[in-house]
Amino acid sequence: MKPSQYPEHPAQIWQHFYQITQIPRPSGQEAAIRDYIIGLADDRQLKSRVDIAGNLVVYVPASPGYESAPTVAIQNHLDMVTVKTGDTVHDFATDPLTLQVDGLWLKASGTTLGADNGIGVAAALAVMTDSSVVHPALELLFTVEEETGLYGASGLDASMLSATRMLNLDTEDWGEIYIGCAGGYGYEATRQLMPKLPKPGLKSWLVHLKGLSGGHSGVQIHEQLGNANKLLVEVLLDSSELTWQLSSFRGGVAHNVIAREASAVLMITEDELEQWQAKLESAKARWLSYLPEADQGLHWVFEAIEVAEPYVLTKADTESFLSLISILPHGAQSYSLKQPADLVDLSCNLAVVNVAEGELKILTSLRFFNEQQTLGLKQTIQRVFNEFHLAHKIILDYPGWNPNFDSQLVARTQVLAEKITGYPAELKAIHAGLECGILMSKKTDMDVVSFGPTIKGAHSPSERLLIETVEPFWNLVVALLGELAAD
Repeated sequence: MKPSQYPEHPAQIWQHFYQITQIPRPSGQEAAIRDYIIGLADDRQLKSRVDIAGNLVVYVPASPGYESAPTVAIQNHLDMVTVKTGDTVHDFATDPLTLQVDGLWLKASGTTLGADNGIGVAAALAVMTDSSVVHPALELLFTVEEETGLYGASGLDASMLSATRMLNLDTEDWGEIYIGCAGGYGYEATRQLMPKLPKPGLKSWLVHLKGLSGGHSGVQIHEQLGNANKLLVEVLLDSSELTWQLSSFRGGVAHNVIAREASAVLMITEDELEQWQAKLESAKARWLSYLPEADQGLHWVFEAIEVAEPYVLTKADTESFLSLISILPHGAQSYSLKQPADLVDLSCNLAVVNVAEGELKILTSLRFFNEQQTLGLKQTIQRVFNEFHLAHKIILDYPGWNPNFDSQLVARTQVLAEKITGYPAELKAIHAGLECGILMSKKTDMDVVSFGPTIKGAHSPSERLLIETVEPFWNLVVALLGELAAD
Protein backbone atom coordinates (compact mmCIF):
# COMPACT_ATOMS: atom_id res chain seq x y z
CA MET A 1 0.00 0.00 0.00
CA LYS A 2 1.26 3.48 -0.86
CA PRO A 3 2.03 5.70 2.12
CA SER A 4 -0.47 8.54 2.57
CA GLN A 5 2.00 11.20 1.45
CA TYR A 6 3.40 9.28 -1.51
CA PRO A 7 4.43 11.78 -4.22
CA GLU A 8 2.00 12.38 -7.06
CA HIS A 9 3.85 14.59 -9.54
CA PRO A 10 5.09 13.85 -12.10
CA ALA A 11 2.54 11.05 -12.05
CA GLN A 12 4.16 9.08 -14.89
CA ILE A 13 7.39 8.33 -13.05
CA TRP A 14 6.00 7.97 -9.51
CA GLN A 15 3.36 5.45 -10.54
CA HIS A 16 5.92 3.28 -12.28
CA PHE A 17 8.34 3.52 -9.38
CA TYR A 18 5.72 2.33 -6.92
CA GLN A 19 4.95 -0.72 -9.08
CA ILE A 20 8.66 -1.49 -9.30
CA THR A 21 9.00 -1.45 -5.48
CA GLN A 22 6.24 -4.06 -5.24
CA ILE A 23 8.12 -6.56 -7.43
CA PRO A 24 11.01 -8.42 -5.74
CA ARG A 25 14.20 -8.02 -7.77
CA PRO A 26 17.38 -9.22 -6.06
CA SER A 27 20.42 -9.65 -8.29
CA GLY A 28 20.05 -12.87 -10.26
CA GLN A 29 16.28 -12.90 -9.70
CA GLU A 30 15.13 -10.25 -12.16
CA ALA A 31 12.69 -12.43 -14.12
CA ALA A 32 9.56 -10.96 -12.49
CA ILE A 33 10.47 -7.32 -13.13
CA ARG A 34 11.67 -8.18 -16.64
CA ASP A 35 8.38 -9.95 -17.40
CA TYR A 36 6.48 -6.95 -16.03
CA ILE A 37 8.29 -4.63 -18.46
CA ILE A 38 7.80 -7.04 -21.38
CA GLY A 39 4.09 -7.07 -20.52
CA LEU A 40 3.95 -3.27 -20.71
CA ALA A 41 5.75 -3.41 -24.07
CA ASP A 42 3.45 -6.12 -25.41
CA ASP A 43 0.39 -4.09 -24.43
CA ARG A 44 1.72 -1.32 -26.68
CA GLN A 45 2.80 -3.71 -29.45
CA LEU A 46 6.46 -2.82 -28.93
CA LYS A 47 9.18 -5.24 -29.92
CA SER A 48 11.60 -6.52 -27.29
CA ARG A 49 14.57 -8.88 -27.06
CA VAL A 50 16.23 -10.75 -24.20
CA ASP A 51 19.80 -11.97 -24.57
CA ILE A 52 21.36 -15.06 -23.03
CA ALA A 53 22.56 -13.05 -20.01
CA GLY A 54 18.99 -11.94 -19.25
CA ASN A 55 19.32 -8.32 -20.42
CA LEU A 56 16.23 -6.79 -22.00
CA VAL A 57 15.92 -4.23 -24.81
CA VAL A 58 12.56 -2.65 -25.66
CA TYR A 59 12.37 -0.89 -29.03
CA VAL A 60 10.21 2.24 -29.05
CA PRO A 61 9.50 3.91 -32.44
CA ALA A 62 10.16 7.62 -32.79
CA SER A 63 7.39 10.12 -32.12
CA PRO A 64 5.52 10.98 -35.34
CA GLY A 65 7.55 13.39 -37.45
CA TYR A 66 10.87 12.51 -35.83
CA GLU A 67 11.65 9.23 -37.54
CA SER A 68 14.83 10.53 -39.20
CA ALA A 69 16.61 11.38 -35.92
CA PRO A 70 19.37 9.01 -34.79
CA THR A 71 18.32 6.34 -32.29
CA VAL A 72 19.04 6.93 -28.59
CA ALA A 73 19.53 4.28 -25.90
CA ILE A 74 18.32 4.74 -22.32
CA GLN A 75 20.06 2.37 -19.92
CA ASN A 76 19.27 1.19 -16.37
CA HIS A 77 19.72 -1.98 -14.33
CA LEU A 78 16.83 -4.04 -13.00
CA ASP A 79 18.30 -5.46 -9.80
CA MET A 80 18.67 -3.81 -6.39
CA VAL A 81 20.91 -4.22 -3.37
CA THR A 82 19.10 -6.27 -0.71
CA VAL A 83 20.16 -5.13 2.75
CA LYS A 84 17.96 -4.83 5.84
CA THR A 85 18.36 -3.99 9.48
CA GLY A 86 18.85 -6.90 11.85
CA ASP A 87 15.40 -6.53 13.41
CA THR A 88 13.50 -6.28 10.11
CA VAL A 89 11.54 -9.31 8.91
CA HIS A 90 11.66 -9.17 5.12
CA ASP A 91 12.28 -11.72 2.36
CA PHE A 92 13.68 -9.88 -0.65
CA ALA A 93 12.89 -12.85 -2.90
CA THR A 94 9.15 -12.70 -2.22
CA ASP A 95 8.12 -9.57 -0.31
CA PRO A 96 7.24 -6.13 -1.70
CA LEU A 97 8.93 -3.15 -0.13
CA THR A 98 7.11 -1.09 2.48
CA LEU A 99 7.50 2.57 1.61
CA GLN A 100 7.42 5.60 3.90
CA VAL A 101 7.70 9.33 3.42
CA ASP A 102 10.06 10.95 5.91
CA GLY A 103 9.94 14.71 5.42
CA LEU A 104 11.61 15.46 2.10
CA TRP A 105 12.64 11.85 1.54
CA LEU A 106 11.09 8.60 0.31
CA LYS A 107 12.43 5.53 2.16
CA ALA A 108 11.64 1.88 2.76
CA SER A 109 10.89 0.48 6.19
CA GLY A 110 14.03 -1.27 7.48
CA THR A 111 15.36 -2.16 4.01
CA THR A 112 17.07 -0.70 1.00
CA LEU A 113 14.67 1.29 -1.20
CA GLY A 114 15.96 0.21 -4.59
CA ALA A 115 15.84 3.75 -5.97
CA ASP A 116 19.28 2.64 -7.14
CA ASN A 117 18.37 2.03 -10.00
CA GLY A 118 14.58 1.68 -9.79
CA ILE A 119 13.93 5.39 -10.25
CA GLY A 120 15.87 5.29 -13.52
CA VAL A 121 13.89 2.24 -14.64
CA ALA A 122 10.70 4.15 -13.77
CA ALA A 123 11.82 7.09 -15.91
CA ALA A 124 12.46 4.79 -18.89
CA LEU A 125 9.04 3.19 -18.47
CA ALA A 126 7.42 6.62 -18.20
CA VAL A 127 8.98 7.60 -21.52
CA MET A 128 7.73 4.33 -23.03
CA THR A 129 4.15 4.77 -21.83
CA ASP A 130 3.62 8.54 -22.06
CA SER A 131 2.70 9.50 -25.60
CA SER A 132 3.16 13.20 -24.85
CA VAL A 133 6.95 12.78 -24.60
CA VAL A 134 8.62 13.68 -27.90
CA HIS A 135 11.59 11.45 -28.63
CA PRO A 136 13.63 9.80 -31.40
CA ALA A 137 13.58 6.05 -31.84
CA LEU A 138 14.59 4.52 -28.51
CA GLU A 139 16.33 1.38 -27.35
CA LEU A 140 15.48 0.93 -23.69
CA LEU A 141 18.20 -1.27 -22.22
CA PHE A 142 17.53 -2.98 -18.87
CA THR A 143 20.51 -4.96 -17.60
CA VAL A 144 20.69 -7.58 -14.86
CA GLU A 145 23.05 -8.42 -11.98
CA GLU A 146 24.63 -4.97 -11.89
CA GLU A 147 24.90 -4.91 -8.12
CA THR A 148 26.82 -8.18 -7.84
CA GLY A 149 29.49 -7.33 -10.38
CA LEU A 150 27.99 -5.75 -13.54
CA TYR A 151 27.56 -9.25 -14.94
CA GLY A 152 24.62 -8.35 -17.16
CA ALA A 153 26.50 -5.59 -18.93
CA SER A 154 29.55 -7.84 -19.25
CA GLY A 155 27.43 -10.50 -20.95
CA LEU A 156 25.41 -8.12 -23.14
CA ASP A 157 24.80 -9.09 -26.73
CA ALA A 158 25.73 -5.72 -28.22
CA SER A 159 24.07 -6.63 -31.54
CA MET A 160 20.77 -5.75 -29.83
CA LEU A 161 21.79 -2.07 -29.90
CA SER A 162 22.19 0.29 -32.84
CA ALA A 163 22.21 3.60 -30.92
CA THR A 164 25.36 5.71 -30.79
CA ARG A 165 24.10 7.97 -27.98
CA MET A 166 23.06 6.71 -24.56
CA LEU A 167 21.51 8.16 -21.43
CA ASN A 168 22.49 6.28 -18.29
CA LEU A 169 20.11 7.17 -15.43
CA ASP A 170 22.05 5.51 -12.61
CA THR A 171 23.82 8.33 -10.77
CA GLU A 172 22.70 9.80 -7.49
CA ASP A 173 23.42 13.52 -7.18
CA TRP A 174 20.97 15.86 -8.89
CA GLY A 175 22.69 18.92 -10.31
CA GLU A 176 25.73 16.91 -11.30
CA ILE A 177 26.34 15.33 -14.70
CA TYR A 178 28.61 12.32 -14.76
CA ILE A 179 31.02 11.71 -17.60
CA GLY A 180 33.28 9.03 -16.11
CA CYS A 181 33.23 6.15 -13.63
CA ALA A 182 35.62 3.83 -11.86
CA GLY A 183 36.59 0.36 -12.94
CA GLY A 184 36.56 -2.54 -10.52
CA TYR A 185 38.61 -5.55 -9.48
CA GLY A 186 37.76 -8.04 -6.77
CA TYR A 187 38.97 -11.17 -5.01
CA GLU A 188 37.44 -14.12 -3.24
CA ALA A 189 39.91 -15.75 -0.85
CA THR A 190 39.43 -18.98 1.10
CA ARG A 191 41.31 -21.17 3.52
CA GLN A 192 40.40 -24.42 5.23
CA LEU A 193 40.70 -24.37 9.02
CA MET A 194 41.05 -27.13 11.58
CA PRO A 195 38.30 -26.64 14.20
CA LYS A 196 38.49 -28.48 17.48
CA LEU A 197 36.38 -28.95 20.61
CA PRO A 198 36.45 -26.04 23.08
CA LYS A 199 38.06 -26.16 26.49
CA PRO A 200 35.80 -27.48 29.27
CA GLY A 201 33.86 -24.89 31.25
CA LEU A 202 33.48 -22.32 28.47
CA LYS A 203 30.05 -21.07 27.33
CA SER A 204 28.87 -19.75 23.95
CA TRP A 205 28.30 -16.00 23.74
CA LEU A 206 27.33 -13.87 20.77
CA VAL A 207 29.24 -10.62 20.30
CA HIS A 208 27.36 -8.64 17.65
CA LEU A 209 28.36 -5.17 16.47
CA LYS A 210 25.33 -3.35 15.03
CA GLY A 211 24.10 0.13 14.15
CA LEU A 212 26.79 1.28 11.72
CA SER A 213 25.57 3.02 8.61
CA GLY A 214 27.32 0.88 6.00
CA GLY A 215 26.72 2.17 2.48
CA HIS A 216 28.12 2.24 -1.02
CA SER A 217 31.71 1.07 -1.19
CA GLY A 218 32.44 3.49 -4.03
CA VAL A 219 30.72 6.84 -3.61
CA GLN A 220 30.87 6.70 0.21
CA ILE A 221 34.31 5.20 0.74
CA HIS A 222 35.81 8.64 1.49
CA GLU A 223 33.30 9.30 4.29
CA GLN A 224 35.35 7.22 6.77
CA LEU A 225 32.37 5.10 7.75
CA GLY A 226 33.11 2.30 10.17
CA ASN A 227 33.81 -1.13 8.73
CA ALA A 228 32.28 -3.68 11.12
CA ASN A 229 34.76 -6.38 10.11
CA LYS A 230 37.70 -4.20 11.04
CA LEU A 231 36.17 -2.89 14.26
CA LEU A 232 35.12 -6.26 15.66
CA VAL A 233 38.56 -7.73 14.98
CA GLU A 234 40.09 -4.68 16.68
CA VAL A 235 38.19 -5.58 19.87
CA LEU A 236 39.20 -9.22 19.71
CA LEU A 237 42.85 -8.28 19.25
CA ASP A 238 42.53 -6.00 22.26
CA SER A 239 41.21 -8.89 24.41
CA SER A 240 44.25 -11.15 24.48
CA GLU A 241 44.39 -11.03 28.29
CA LEU A 242 40.95 -12.66 28.54
CA THR A 243 40.17 -16.37 28.22
CA TRP A 244 38.21 -17.05 25.04
CA GLN A 245 38.08 -19.14 21.88
CA LEU A 246 36.64 -18.19 18.50
CA SER A 247 33.85 -20.38 17.14
CA SER A 248 32.60 -18.33 14.18
CA PHE A 249 32.74 -14.87 12.60
CA ARG A 250 30.33 -13.27 10.12
CA GLY A 251 30.54 -9.76 8.73
CA GLY A 252 29.36 -7.92 5.63
CA VAL A 253 26.92 -8.85 2.88
CA ALA A 254 28.39 -8.06 -0.56
CA HIS A 255 31.52 -6.81 -2.33
CA ASN A 256 30.03 -3.37 -3.02
CA VAL A 257 28.71 -2.67 0.49
CA ILE A 258 30.72 -1.33 3.42
CA ALA A 259 30.19 -3.87 6.21
CA ARG A 260 27.68 -2.41 8.68
CA GLU A 261 27.35 -5.44 11.00
CA ALA A 262 29.67 -8.18 12.18
CA SER A 263 29.25 -10.89 14.78
CA ALA A 264 31.41 -13.50 16.46
CA VAL A 265 30.47 -16.51 18.54
CA LEU A 266 32.98 -16.83 21.34
CA MET A 267 33.49 -19.50 23.95
CA ILE A 268 34.24 -17.60 27.15
CA THR A 269 34.38 -18.14 30.88
CA GLU A 270 31.50 -16.54 32.71
CA ASP A 271 33.92 -15.33 35.38
CA GLU A 272 35.04 -12.70 32.88
CA LEU A 273 31.63 -11.39 31.76
CA GLU A 274 32.08 -8.03 33.44
CA GLN A 275 35.47 -7.61 31.83
CA TRP A 276 33.99 -8.37 28.42
CA GLN A 277 31.18 -5.88 28.96
CA ALA A 278 33.67 -3.22 30.00
CA LYS A 279 35.86 -4.02 27.00
CA LEU A 280 32.94 -3.63 24.58
CA GLU A 281 31.73 -0.38 26.13
CA SER A 282 35.24 1.03 26.07
CA ALA A 283 35.57 0.21 22.38
CA LYS A 284 32.18 1.79 21.66
CA ALA A 285 33.16 5.01 23.44
CA ARG A 286 36.46 5.09 21.56
CA TRP A 287 34.81 4.69 18.16
CA LEU A 288 32.06 7.20 18.85
CA SER A 289 34.73 9.79 19.51
CA TYR A 290 35.81 9.79 15.86
CA LEU A 291 33.32 7.97 13.63
CA PRO A 292 31.02 10.18 11.51
CA GLU A 293 27.50 11.12 12.54
CA ALA A 294 26.00 8.39 10.36
CA ASP A 295 27.66 5.76 12.58
CA GLN A 296 26.67 7.18 15.95
CA GLY A 297 23.98 4.51 16.38
CA LEU A 298 26.52 1.73 16.77
CA HIS A 299 25.85 -0.63 19.68
CA TRP A 300 26.58 -4.13 20.94
CA VAL A 301 24.46 -7.20 21.39
CA PHE A 302 26.23 -9.40 23.93
CA GLU A 303 24.24 -12.45 24.95
CA ALA A 304 24.52 -16.12 25.81
CA ILE A 305 23.41 -18.49 23.07
CA GLU A 306 23.00 -22.21 22.62
CA VAL A 307 25.25 -23.92 20.07
CA ALA A 308 24.40 -27.57 19.44
CA GLU A 309 27.91 -28.72 18.56
CA PRO A 310 30.37 -25.96 19.38
CA TYR A 311 33.71 -26.08 17.65
CA VAL A 312 36.45 -23.49 17.90
CA LEU A 313 39.53 -22.50 15.96
CA THR A 314 42.94 -23.52 17.18
CA LYS A 315 44.97 -20.80 18.85
CA ALA A 316 47.24 -20.60 15.81
CA ASP A 317 44.31 -20.27 13.39
CA THR A 318 42.68 -17.63 15.58
CA GLU A 319 45.82 -15.52 15.79
CA SER A 320 46.40 -15.91 12.05
CA PHE A 321 42.80 -14.88 11.26
CA LEU A 322 42.90 -11.79 13.47
CA SER A 323 46.25 -10.69 12.06
CA LEU A 324 45.00 -11.20 8.51
CA ILE A 325 41.91 -9.02 8.91
CA SER A 326 43.84 -6.31 10.73
CA ILE A 327 46.43 -6.15 7.92
CA LEU A 328 44.16 -6.27 4.85
CA PRO A 329 43.63 -2.75 3.48
CA HIS A 330 40.32 -0.93 3.55
CA GLY A 331 39.26 2.58 2.56
CA ALA A 332 40.37 5.36 0.23
CA GLN A 333 43.95 4.87 -0.94
CA SER A 334 44.44 7.98 -3.10
CA TYR A 335 42.44 11.02 -4.20
CA SER A 336 42.02 12.83 -7.49
CA LEU A 337 44.37 15.76 -7.95
CA LYS A 338 41.54 17.63 -9.74
CA GLN A 339 38.77 16.95 -7.20
CA PRO A 340 40.71 16.12 -4.00
CA ALA A 341 37.82 16.93 -1.67
CA ASP A 342 35.46 14.23 -2.81
CA LEU A 343 36.75 12.11 -5.70
CA VAL A 344 38.73 9.03 -4.78
CA ASP A 345 41.11 7.65 -7.41
CA LEU A 346 41.80 4.29 -5.76
CA SER A 347 40.04 2.44 -2.95
CA CYS A 348 39.62 -0.94 -1.34
CA ASN A 349 36.63 -2.43 0.49
CA LEU A 350 37.13 -5.32 2.92
CA ALA A 351 33.57 -6.37 2.26
CA VAL A 352 32.79 -9.85 3.61
CA VAL A 353 34.53 -11.94 6.25
CA ASN A 354 33.09 -15.34 7.23
CA VAL A 355 34.46 -18.08 9.44
CA ALA A 356 32.10 -21.04 9.62
CA GLU A 357 32.13 -24.82 9.28
CA GLY A 358 35.90 -25.03 9.07
CA GLU A 359 36.34 -22.47 6.30
CA LEU A 360 37.47 -18.85 6.15
CA LYS A 361 36.07 -16.83 3.24
CA ILE A 362 36.86 -13.22 2.36
CA LEU A 363 35.58 -10.86 -0.34
CA THR A 364 37.55 -7.71 -1.01
CA SER A 365 37.30 -5.34 -3.96
CA LEU A 366 39.16 -2.43 -5.54
CA ARG A 367 37.88 0.58 -7.47
CA PHE A 368 40.07 2.73 -9.73
CA PHE A 369 40.16 5.24 -12.58
CA ASN A 370 43.64 4.42 -13.82
CA GLU A 371 44.20 0.67 -13.78
CA GLN A 372 47.97 1.21 -13.78
CA GLN A 373 47.61 2.68 -10.29
CA THR A 374 46.20 -0.59 -8.91
CA LEU A 375 49.40 -2.62 -9.28
CA GLY A 376 50.83 -1.84 -5.85
CA LEU A 377 47.52 -2.43 -4.06
CA LYS A 378 46.97 -5.71 -5.90
CA GLN A 379 50.48 -6.83 -4.96
CA THR A 380 49.81 -5.99 -1.30
CA ILE A 381 46.54 -7.93 -1.20
CA GLN A 382 47.90 -10.92 -3.08
CA ARG A 383 51.03 -11.03 -0.91
CA VAL A 384 48.91 -10.95 2.25
CA PHE A 385 46.76 -13.79 0.96
CA ASN A 386 49.85 -15.81 0.09
CA GLU A 387 51.54 -15.16 3.44
CA PHE A 388 48.42 -16.34 5.28
CA HIS A 389 47.98 -19.37 2.99
CA LEU A 390 44.68 -18.34 1.38
CA ALA A 391 43.73 -19.53 -2.07
CA HIS A 392 42.29 -16.66 -4.06
CA LYS A 393 40.58 -16.01 -7.37
CA ILE A 394 39.41 -12.96 -9.30
CA ILE A 395 35.63 -12.47 -9.15
CA LEU A 396 35.42 -8.91 -10.54
CA ASP A 397 37.24 -7.28 -13.42
CA TYR A 398 35.57 -4.50 -15.39
CA PRO A 399 36.81 -1.35 -17.13
CA GLY A 400 36.25 2.24 -16.13
CA TRP A 401 34.75 5.02 -18.21
CA ASN A 402 37.30 7.70 -19.03
CA PRO A 403 35.78 11.21 -19.15
CA ASN A 404 35.23 12.79 -22.58
CA PHE A 405 35.08 16.55 -22.07
CA ASP A 406 34.47 17.07 -25.80
CA SER A 407 31.24 15.05 -25.85
CA GLN A 408 28.44 16.88 -27.70
CA LEU A 409 25.85 14.88 -25.75
CA VAL A 410 27.36 16.02 -22.45
CA ALA A 411 27.46 19.66 -23.60
CA ARG A 412 23.80 19.60 -24.59
CA THR A 413 22.80 17.95 -21.35
CA GLN A 414 24.70 20.58 -19.37
CA VAL A 415 22.96 23.47 -21.16
CA LEU A 416 19.50 21.97 -20.65
CA ALA A 417 20.16 21.17 -16.99
CA GLU A 418 21.08 24.81 -16.33
CA LYS A 419 17.87 25.98 -18.01
CA ILE A 420 15.82 23.67 -15.80
CA THR A 421 17.58 24.33 -12.50
CA GLY A 422 18.77 27.91 -12.96
CA TYR A 423 22.33 27.05 -11.97
CA PRO A 424 25.26 25.43 -13.80
CA ALA A 425 25.47 21.65 -13.63
CA GLU A 426 28.83 20.28 -12.53
CA LEU A 427 30.65 17.76 -14.69
CA LYS A 428 32.02 14.96 -12.57
CA ALA A 429 33.41 11.47 -12.54
CA ILE A 430 32.12 9.00 -9.95
CA HIS A 431 34.06 6.49 -7.86
CA ALA A 432 31.56 3.74 -8.59
CA GLY A 433 31.23 1.04 -11.20
CA LEU A 434 28.59 2.24 -13.62
CA GLU A 435 27.92 -0.03 -16.56
CA CYS A 436 28.92 2.70 -18.99
CA GLY A 437 32.55 1.59 -19.17
CA ILE A 438 31.61 -1.97 -20.11
CA LEU A 439 28.95 -0.90 -22.60
CA MET A 440 31.31 1.55 -24.28
CA SER A 441 33.93 -1.20 -24.60
CA LYS A 442 31.30 -3.24 -26.48
CA LYS A 443 30.07 -0.31 -28.61
CA THR A 444 33.06 1.92 -29.13
CA ASP A 445 31.02 4.45 -31.16
CA MET A 446 28.75 5.24 -28.19
CA ASP A 447 28.58 8.74 -26.70
CA VAL A 448 27.29 8.56 -23.11
CA VAL A 449 26.06 10.86 -20.36
CA SER A 450 24.77 9.92 -16.91
CA PHE A 451 22.54 11.77 -14.45
CA GLY A 452 19.84 11.08 -11.91
CA PRO A 453 17.94 12.44 -8.89
CA THR A 454 19.51 12.60 -5.45
CA ILE A 455 19.79 9.28 -3.58
CA LYS A 456 21.56 9.02 -0.24
CA GLY A 457 22.64 5.92 1.67
CA ALA A 458 22.52 3.61 -1.35
CA HIS A 459 23.35 -0.02 -0.55
CA SER A 460 22.16 0.41 3.06
CA PRO A 461 18.81 0.35 4.91
CA SER A 462 19.08 4.14 5.18
CA GLU A 463 18.76 4.48 1.38
CA ARG A 464 16.47 7.42 0.61
CA LEU A 465 15.34 9.38 -2.43
CA LEU A 466 15.05 13.17 -2.30
CA ILE A 467 11.52 13.68 -3.60
CA GLU A 468 11.96 17.24 -4.85
CA THR A 469 14.74 16.23 -7.25
CA VAL A 470 12.63 13.71 -9.18
CA GLU A 471 10.57 16.26 -11.10
CA PRO A 472 13.53 18.26 -12.46
CA PHE A 473 15.27 14.96 -13.26
CA TRP A 474 12.24 13.91 -15.28
CA ASN A 475 12.08 17.32 -16.95
CA LEU A 476 15.70 16.94 -18.05
CA VAL A 477 15.02 13.49 -19.52
CA VAL A 478 12.05 14.86 -21.47
CA ALA A 479 13.85 18.02 -22.64
CA LEU A 480 16.95 16.13 -23.74
CA LEU A 481 14.96 13.54 -25.68
CA GLY A 482 13.00 16.35 -27.36
CA GLU A 483 16.19 18.07 -28.44
CA LEU A 484 17.74 14.81 -29.69
CA ALA A 485 14.56 14.08 -31.65
CA ALA A 486 15.02 17.35 -33.52
CA ASP A 487 18.44 16.33 -34.91
